[in-house]
Amino acid sequence: MDQLDWIKGAVIYQIFPDRFARSVKEKTDGVFENWDSPETPCGFKGGNLKGAEEKLDYLLELGVTAVYFNPVFASAANHRYHTFDYYSVDPVLGGNAAFKSFLKAAHKRGIKVILDGVFNHASRGFFQFNHLLENGKASPYRHWFHPRGYPLKAYNLGKDEKPNYACWWNLPALPKFNTKNPEVRSFILGVAEFWLKQGIDGWRLDVPDEINDDAFWREFRRVCKAANPGCYLTGEIWGEAGRWLKGDQFDAVMNYQLSAACISRFGGEKLKLTHSYAGRRLEPCGQKKFMADITALLGQYKSGTTLAQMNMMSSHDTDRMLDTYGGDKARMKLAIVFSFLFPGAISLYYGEELGLKGVLNAGTRRGMPWDRKSTWDTGLLKLYKSLAALRRNNPVIKRGKFEFLKEYCDERILVFRRFLPGGGQLVCAMNTSGAPAELTLRPGVLGRSPRVLFNDGATLSPAGALPGLKLRPRGCAIFN
Repeated sequence: MDQLDWIKGAVIYQIFPDRFARSVKEKTDGVFENWDSPETPCGFKGGNLKGAEEKLDYLLELGVTAVYFNPVFASAANHRYHTFDYYSVDPVLGGNAAFKSFLKAAHKRGIKVILDGVFNHASRGFFQFNHLLENGKASPYRHWFHPRGYPLKAYNLGKDEKPNYACWWNLPALPKFNTKNPEVRSFILGVAEFWLKQGIDGWRLDVPDEINDDAFWREFRRVCKAANPGCYLTGEIWGEAGRWLKGDQFDAVMNYQLSAACISRFGGEKLKLTHSYAGRRLEPCGQKKFMADITALLGQYKSGTTLAQMNMMSSHDTDRMLDTYGGDKARMKLAIVFSFLFPGAISLYYGEELGLKGVLNAGTRRGMPWDRKSTWDTGLLKLYKSLAALRRNNPVIKRGKFEFLKEYCDERILVFRRFLPGGGQLVCAMNTSGAPAELTLRPGVLGRSPRVLFNDGATLSPAGALPGLKLRPRGCAIFN
C-alpha cells in the first residue's frame, strides 16, 4: 500500500494557533487582547491547543481529515516563526502536554497532524544565537550562524542600518542558520525526527528553497521517512518546484500556482490583491489561458506527486478569498468547487468556510468568530461540507486523472472531469460568465445513469435526463 495514500484526496485545515480557539474548559494564563479586536502585529489573542482540541468535532463535521498548524514551538511572536525552543511547545499554547493531548484526540478521530517546520532561521531568543549575542566570537556557537562582525547588532538599529549577520529579509529578529555546519544539520534533523517519533504525521517546511542545498533536504527526507515512512513532507515554494519533487526531497509543495490560476480566471475583473503573488502581479485571464495554465501545471510533475500536492486557495500569507475575489461570493464559489475537484489534497485556511474577511496584515489572521455565529455565512459552510463529503474516501478524487472536455468549453462554459481508466468518474460543468448559459452534452458523456452529486444553479432538460443543461450565471453542477 502507498504510505502516502492518506494525503491523496485529504481535506487539510490550516490553523493559526493564536487566533483559532481559546479553551473554554481550562483557564488560560496571561493577559490577552480582546478576541474580536482587530489584528495587531505583536498582540496575542490567547488561542491555545486545548481550545483547538475542543473544536475537533467541528472539524470532523466539516469533513477535515488533517490539521496543519502554523508554528507551535516556543516563541515571542504571535505567529511563532521566531522560534526559541524547537523541543518545547509554546507554554502560551499549553506546552508539550497540551500538544500531546491534541495529537491523541485528533488521531482518535482519524485526523492527521502536520506541523510547520521553520528551519531556515531561528530567533534572537534561540539559545545558541543568544549565546553568540552575549559572547561574540568567543561563543562556541559562532559557526551556527553567519556573523559579519562583532558585537552583533541585533537591537536598536538605526533607520538605514542593517544587522551585521545574515537574517531572513534583513529582519534582525530572524537570524539565519548556517546549515552547512554539521552541528546545525544534526540539530535540525534531530528536531524533525523527534516530533515524528512523538506521533506527528508530517512537516510543512517554511521557505525551504532558502536552504539552497539539495543534499541537506535529501538527508532530511531520509531521516523523516526512517522515523515515519508515511509522513508527509511539503514545502512552501510558490512557483515551479521540479527541483524538489523528484522523489528524493519533498512529497509535495503548497500549490500557489493553482491558486494563482484560479484567482486570475474566476476572480476576473473583480480580482483584487493588496500584495503581489510571490513577486507576480496577477491579471484577469480568459478561459483559454486558464485551461492552458492548468494543463501545464498538470504536466509539471509525475502523477503521484500531483495527487499529493497541497492545494490551497488562501493561507496566512495571502489576502482572504472574499477580499481577493472582490467580495463576489459567486466567483469565489467557482474557485472553491474547482479546487476541491482538482487532483491532490486541499488545504482550507481557518475561517474561509465562514466567509471571513481580511487582507494581509489587516484581518487575515483575525480571531475565529466562535461567539458570533450570526456573522457566519452558512451557505459557504454548507458548500464546504458538501464538497468535503464528496471527497471523502472517493477513489476518483484520490487517484483519478483530470481532463477538460474541450468540445464543451468556451469563454462562458468550463467542463472537466476526474476519471479512473478502469471506470468511475466525476464530471463538472461550470458557467464562468455573468449570464445564463446552455450546453448540450452528447449521449454517454455522463455515463448510462448519471447522478447529480452537487447542484448550484443547474437545470437538466428534459427533467432528469440529458443532453440539455442550463446553468445560471456562475452556476455549476457535479455528476457521476
